[in-house]
Amino acid sequence: MTGLYARWIQRWEHQLATRDTNRVVRPFDWGTDWLHAVGHPPCPADANGNARECVARFVAEALDDSDRFFTYQSPSDYLLKDGKLTFTSPVETRYPENNTVPALWFPAPKDQGRALVVLPQWNSGPDGHVGLAKLLNRFGISALRMTMAYHAERMPAELQRADYHVSSNVGRTIHANRQSVIDTRACLDWLWQQGYRRVGILGTSLGSCVALLATAHDQRVKMGIFNHVSMNFSDVVWNGLSTQNVRQGFCGVISQDELRDYWKVISPAAYLKRLKGRDLKNLLIWARYDSTFLPDYSREVLRSFRELELPHEIFALPCGHYTTGQFPFNLIDGLTMCRYASRYL
Repeated sequence: MTGLYARWIQRWEHQLATRDTNRVVRPFDWGTDWLHAVGHPPCPADANGNARECVARFVAEALDDSDRFFTYQSPSDYLLKDGKLTFTSPVETRYPENNTVPALWFPAPKDQGRALVVLPQWNSGPDGHVGLAKLLNRFGISALRMTMAYHAERMPAELQRADYHVSSNVGRTIHANRQSVIDTRACLDWLWQQGYRRVGILGTSLGSCVALLATAHDQRVKMGIFNHVSMNFSDVVWNGLSTQNVRQGFCGVISQDELRDYWKVISPAAYLKRLKGRDLKNLLIWARYDSTFLPDYSREVLRSFRELELPHEIFALPCGHYTTGQFPFNLIDGLTMCRYASRYL
């Protein structure tokens, strides 16, 4: 990163990334108890000394049959009241507050059966991407803004951040991402019940990863808008500015390459081939000075889409990860996504 402009963005990124003072380094845990919770054969307890082998076997089996890994029973208790949809997550956890999924519904007049599930970034608050949902309405598209696992209202009382979605607990992070993917598909179920057939998913940062995994496993999705992209979940955690506290939890236990293997099951890299042959429009957005989804990782995604000959368009933001949320970059980003959705959904 060179040049006056690049250094200015870098300083701004650092200022924004260090505003929060509530980041904590959590102890490493294999989290094998969380892997047992998703319906695969039980893993041995860590005390048996086989946790590493257990996680590797679990991930291999999940990748071998990812349709089974992301399978679920559609909720039967959808409730829409005062613009807020709630339902019980198909994935039960030990935290009651996390087991109810809230999603804000923004219907657009004359949407022509077009709707997007909108997934904000990691640690987004209850109002995250509400402005974007309303902007989509102005382009004639309805939006269902979903709260991902362990965020906002779904956050357990002992947390100040959505640490249980991304942490140095290997199994719990897999479980949380699986839950958010399945909850997203449950939102698609509701839209389908309302008669929507031109549906898509828009995700930002962590939401982008969840959106791509859901898109890869749900043929109903006709459009994916992936706002900040990276091939491997672990690479972002390992080298991203915003996740250095998470990386510290792995120090001396496992390497970046090992973590990439363990978290492949929740990484876009494992599923891009599933997008081939589909009637699917894709918009890939990356930031040239990104401090979290490093540009080299984003370019991997762009290159893979080209090599697989997947239909897509690319937009490069002239900013970083955190600065995407600042004027004028937030306006550029929002308008780019809305125009694409209006044109192709």
